Amino acid sequence: MATYDVIVIGSGPGGYETAIRAHQLGLSVAIVEKDKLGGVCLNVGCIPTKALLKSAEVASMMSHIEDYGFSATGPTPTPDWGEVVKRSRGVANKMNGGVGFLMKKNKVDVHMGKATLLGGGKVKVEPSTDMDGKEVGQAETLEGKHIIIATGARAREIPPLPLDGKKVIAYREAMMQTERPEKMVIVGAGAIGVEFAYVYHNMGTEVTIIEVQDRLVPVEDRDVSKELTRAYKKMGVKVMTDAQVQSVDTSGDGCVVTVKTKKGEETIECDQVLSAVGVVGNTEGFGLDDIGVKHERGQIAVDEFYRTNVPNVYAIGDVVGGPWLAHVASHEGVVCVEAIAHAEGKLDHAPHAIDYNNVPGCTYCLPEVASVGYTEEAAKEAGYDVLVGKFPFAASGKAAAIGDQTGFVKVIVDKKYGEVLGGHIIGRNATEMIAEIVTARALETTAHEVAEAMHPHPTLSEAVMEAFRDAHGWAINA
Repeated sequence: MATYDVIVIGSGPGGYETAIRAHQLGLSVAIVEKDKLGGVCLNVGCIPTKALLKSAEVASMMSHIEDYGFSATGPTPTPDWGEVVKRSRGVANKMNGGVGFLMKKNKVDVHMGKATLLGGGKVKVEPSTDMDGKEVGQAETLEGKHIIIATGARAREIPPLPLDGKKVIAYREAMMQTERPEKMVIVGAGAIGVEFAYVYHNMGTEVTIIEVQDRLVPVEDRDVSKELTRAYKKMGVKVMTDAQVQSVDTSGDGCVVTVKTKKGEETIECDQVLSAVGVVGNTEGFGLDDIGVKHERGQIAVDEFYRTNVPNVYAIGDVVGGPWLAHVASHEGVVCVEAIAHAEGKLDHAPHAIDYNNVPGCTYCLPEVASVGYTEEAAKEAGYDVLVGKFPFAASGKAAAIGDQTGFVKVIVDKKYGEVLGGHIIGRNATEMIAEIVTARALETTAHEVAEAMHPHPTLSEAVMEAFRDAHGWAINA
């Protein structure tokens, strides 16, 4: 029986980065994966969706090629959905191979197969079938001093939207199907919903988004939601908010979606419905109840260092609840294993617990959306006297040069101390620029210091500097 200091169950970004950090800290480590290395994120999530989004962006740019000084004398290239999906799968497969390389480089033993917790540090591994229908792994039993659960999450299913994988689908089918529907209804306007709306719309599908709350991306600042709604309506996506799906009839050739709105009920005919109503943690089928780990509604209960109620059993990532983000899982894994290493005498300091109010959220449609910290509304509700700074990309020279001046940077600042309470960006490269505000908050930098830090010109990042200037009433370029 192979024995290890740490066994990680699940090889998504949380799992594989945890395993690497464990090796760096001098711990012997194994990882168990029932499907493909890289988990949902690398194989059917974060990475391949970004490849689809890039193809959608190219398709959008091709339809506006004259705006960039090109004469379209021949027919405009049209998207080939099958080839677009093929490219996306190629990107995913490359990343999957990269994780395999990292495991070898960092001396992490990989055990393919389905894991079951037996208690007493033992993990049973049995052969499983991966997403390609290939049987992987072999029967064996491992033993670990510490076991970290990183089993991730799957698409949430709700009664009005029973998933059948063909007419009513979730994100996995949406990114892997090789036939593109002519009409699609997307239920849910969070990150997954609006990203796939952008992809399918630009590939030629007629898209309708239905959201039960009163706006797109409802976790974002209201000004950001309004701007994204304007952009989506302008590009031709139908947006229905304050609307709730009652049922989906799939008995015919397509789907008939019944929706309740403030005006009453209406029906929408489409070829396919994409359910994007969130995710639920994978807590079933691998022995949590058998060994007494507390969990409820797809969420394992943990403390600030990801210890469960069972000694030497830990959990990280989507399976411990939101925010359901790959970078959150990775950071949780690092904190978890550093706490283990500290207790084992292999690290001379205890790690800092994660500040969940400083987690960046990113949505990769165009315009991109990124945020961190308080929204304006939440900051006021928390009792802060706030200053609000805002700088539009319409006033940015770089945005004008690249041909996209949609959006703005908005910052929320504590009036009394100058603390950076929050940042919200919608526009090109928003998901890259948000890191500056995350870092400012982590370092407890004041708004004055960001405003006075020299930013290169011409760049989109100047908008961050100008927004902080605006919070204090001295924006120069707007």
